Amino acid sequence: MTGWLERYEYRTEITWWIFLATGIATLLIALLTISYQAIKAAVRNPVKSLRSD
Repeated sequence: MTGWLERYEYRTEITWWIFLATGIATLLIALLTISYQAIKAAVRNPVKSLRSD
């Protein structure tokens, strides 16, 4: 596999910080989404939700 990849003329290096930044961005998006949904559920009036069910 290494020999096959070395035949390519153009190569790029992937550094460790790219994986770290991607992981942090993913966690941030997940936290923001969960927080938004939790706040939206906490502010909603439970009586209206129970009447519609």
